[in-house]
Amino acid sequence: MTARILVVDDVHTNVKLLEARLMAEYFHVLTASNGRDALSLCAEGHCDIVLLDVMMPEMDGFEVCKRLKADPNTMHLPVVMVTALDQPEDRVRGLESGADDFLTKPVNDLALVTRVKSLVRLKMLTDDLRLRAANGDELAVNHFKSTEDIHSPSRRGKVVIVDDRASSYEKIVRVLSVDNDVCVVTDAQEALFRVAEGDYEVAIISLDMNGVDSLRLCSHLKSVERTRNLPMLVIADGEQEEKVSRALEIGVNDYVRRPVDEHELLARLRTQIRRKRYNDCLRESVQQTVEMAVKDMLSGLYNRRYLESHLGNVFEKSQASGKPLSAIMCDIDHFKSVNDSHGHDVGDAVIRECASRISKSIRNVDLAFRYGGEEFVVIMPDTDIALAKVVAERIRREISEHPVIANNGGLQVPITVSMGIACVEDDEKDTPEKLLKRADVALYAAKRAGRNRVVTEAA
Repeated sequence: MTARILVVDDVHTNVKLLEARLMAEYFHVLTASNGRDALSLCAEGHCDIVLLDVMMPEMDGFEVCKRLKADPNTMHLPVVMVTALDQPEDRVRGLESGADDFLTKPVNDLALVTRVKSLVRLKMLTDDLRLRAANGDELAVNHFKSTEDIHSPSRRGKVVIVDDRASSYEKIVRVLSVDNDVCVVTDAQEALFRVAEGDYEVAIISLDMNGVDSLRLCSHLKSVERTRNLPMLVIADGEQEEKVSRALEIGVNDYVRRPVDEHELLARLRTQIRRKRYNDCLRESVQQTVEMAVKDMLSGLYNRRYLESHLGNVFEKSQASGKPLSAIMCDIDHFKSVNDSHGHDVGDAVIRECASRISKSIRNVDLAFRYGGEEFVVIMPDTDIALAKVVAERIRREISEHPVIANNGGLQVPITVSMGIACVEDDEKDTPEKLLKRADVALYAAKRAGRNRVVTEAA
């Protein structure tokens, strides 16, 4: 694992010391001697993590960090404050300015390398999400300029605490409950289920539970898909340096030492919640992008492009298993007259309503597609032609027996559909294209026979 680390310090000796330590771990190191140059390098995308000195002329580290976190282009960059200041209020000020961690000079080598590696893993995850989101639409940065919910103080966080000592968790609950909904779980085994079932934004886990290997609990939560992306913050005693390092190695996001400073805990918690909401927004954008690629925006059904790939897959499975595969081709009767008589807005409403009724009438294993214009296709795995006809008749009745309500209830539009059905033949030369062609031929046979009916390819 490697990354580009930007070291920002106005003291040349300090820069060289950190550079040597990081290069020994095969990180690529960039340097800057002032905040202005650091902001420029970050804006140009030249670094993955920033190690930032606090005491600098012109612009101190707190201000640099605030500017980085306020810019949608750089808000995702992990920032570690590195300074000689060692008072709790200094750490809190750094964390509240947006820093991800706060290391005190002289910097412990193990703490430095472990923290950087942990943040590199998080940065790689975020970069992957940003790339996929940006590839899908123009988002990534502009989307978050208006996403105030990420930083909104009015939105309460959802926190779960796993600790079996009341003397330990009661103070934490009291502090966190002001701005968060807090749940306490005192049994580690129960925590595995409670954390997975709850929609939490952060899990706070004590490393000192009685007879419990807390690191194993953390590891298990990181290995389960449902909780893999849940930020975890551990609470450790001062002498548990090795345990904290192991925790960070297995994916724990942050830690607080006892005695717990409530301001520091709150600041670190806010950082984790902010990052989780940011990544959740990225994942949601990626999901929307995927849906846009395979969904028809008007009808809400899958689109023709996805039909081509999906049908190929289910066709191969049908051929390999010898099980039947049916396709229904559906067309709205006299749709042009709907547009001509009532306008395209009503026509769009008819398409949406027909798509909705088709979706409600098919089974969970079936998939419905908008084929184009007023045509729809339903693909039905493990379905012979007789069962497909039963489903098709159900769709036809659902559409023909209830007019479409449009113009806010001011208009009722009677609609019927014609449908053709084809089934995969027991023929090595059969193809997905031939299946759809036969369904299309059956559809036009239904049109010629008077519309509002279902015709199978055998008819």
